[in-house]
Amino acid sequence: MPRSLRRSETLLAGAFIGMGALHFLKPELFDAVVPPGTPMSARQATLMSGAAEIVGGLGLLHPATRPAARWGLLALLLAVFPANIHMAREPERFGIPAWAAWARLPFQPLLCWLVYRAGR
Repeated sequence: MPRSLRRSETLLAGAFIGMGALHFLKPELFDAVVPPGTPMSARQATLMSGAAEIVGGLGLLHPATRPAARWGLLALLLAVFPANIHMAREPERFGIPAWAAWARLPFQPLLCWLVYRAGR
């Protein structure tokens, strides 16, 4: 019998859904961090990653779709990591302190771990 969703997993799903929606509401924020050399336009990358976040977050909410959501969100987190590195290498372009841009990088593995656990 599938287990019910924990509060932390509900919050994680909500965070992905909320951030995904923000990609559509304020796409210019996300367009700016798409690194050069991405094989699509910044807007396409923003909308695709936003849709993936929404679908993945929704997928975490139901036991039948949790495993697929886990793998999809893990793939997404790996795919967007170059954007995080891009921000860390050029923080002045994004109006954030260099220490903050670098400090957020170690949280990506933690987020991957949380997604992995939630998707079991």
